[in-house]
Amino acid sequence: MNFEDEKDYIMRIIKEAIRVLFTFLLGKTYVSVEEEKKNHYEVSGENLNGLLEMIDNGKINEAENILLSRIDYRNKHEVAAAALFYHSLAEKEEQFLVQNNYSNEEVLDGLKQLIKKAGYDDIMNVIS
Repeated sequence: MNFEDEKDYIMRIIKEAIRVLFTFLLGKTYVSVEEEKKNHYEVSGENLNGLLEMIDNGKINEAENILLSRIDYRNKHEVAAAALFYHSLAEKEEQFLVQNNYSNEEVLDGLKQLIKKAGYDDIMNVIS
C-alpha cells in the first residue's frame, strides 16, 4: 500500500465512521457535512465555526485542546460538533496538517477517542 492509498483509506474510515456516528446520534441518515454545519453546533457554548476558523488559521492543536476540554460526551449535539471538527481536519491536505504539527493519523485517533468516550465503541469495530 503506497502513501496515497493509505491516506485515501484513512479518509474513507473517517468519513464512514462519522456517517455511522451521525446516524446513531441523531437518528437520521447523515446527508452531508455542509448540511450539518448549517445546524450551528456548539461545544459548551463555543460555536463550532470558531474552532473551524482556528483550524484554518493553523491553530489545530489549540482548537482540539479547547474542544476536548469543554465537550460533554453525554450531549449528542456536542459529540456531533466534535465529529464535524474531525471531519474538517480530515478534509485538509496532508501538507497543511504537517505544517501545523498534525497528521491524518492523529485525525483518525482523535475521532476514535471521541467515539469511544461517547460510548459508541462498536462503530469502529463495524467500520474496520
